[in-house]
Amino acid sequence: MKQKKSFHWTRVVLAAVIVFFYIPIAYTILFSFNASRSLTTFSGFSLRWYEKMFSSSVTMGAIGTTFAIAILATVISTCIGTITVIGLSRCSKPLRRAVRTANDLPIMNPDIVTAIGLLMFFATLEVSKGFLTLLLAHICFNIPYIILAVGPKLRQMDRNLIDAAQDLGCTWMQAFWKVIIPEIKPGIVSGALTAFTMSIDDFIISYFTAGTSASTLAMTIYGMTKKRVSP
Repeated sequence: MKQKKSFHWTRVVLAAVIVFFYIPIAYTILFSFNASRSLTTFSGFSLRWYEKMFSSSVTMGAIGTTFAIAILATVISTCIGTITVIGLSRCSKPLRRAVRTANDLPIMNPDIVTAIGLLMFFATLEVSKGFLTLLLAHICFNIPYIILAVGPKLRQMDRNLIDAAQDLGCTWMQAFWKVIIPEIKPGIVSGALTAFTMSIDDFIISYFTAGTSASTLAMTIYGMTKKRVSP
């Protein structure tokens, strides 16, 4: 009886947490179709705000930059992170442990610390802030998530599969594409999805590294909050 009661309350708490997180999103979606500018009173269904958004070159440019950065950063960081994990698997244990510890630091650090560090780094190199620095910043903070997702999958893989493939005539590169990649594919996909989500969502690091020539959607919306937020 106690187990059933515990399970029941667990489901209730889980449902409450989900509702708490999704109500603001549902509220925002609902009022994006509001005919008036009010954010508290729904006066009728309208698509006027979507028409205004699609006709705004600033907003559409920010959306384009956001997706371009997210896609490029995801692809590049996924390739680098995956190759790094495979390379570390052939290194000594002390080196692997040191790299894993260093990899966890950017994830545990507050975003503001990473943002200021990247800002100082680009300033030291005298690199003009823009699309390139924004892309490099997103690649830097995405790589640890890729390593964190791919690493466990590679450790779970049976290393004898690679030897068996090579014994059957595969070169190392053929074994890489036909054995290693399929085995760690779930980790690669989950890491890439995490990186894409983090890149789309990021504001603080983008704000410090984008300069004035590039702006993501989050930065554009933040600029709108200095006035009155348009529905």
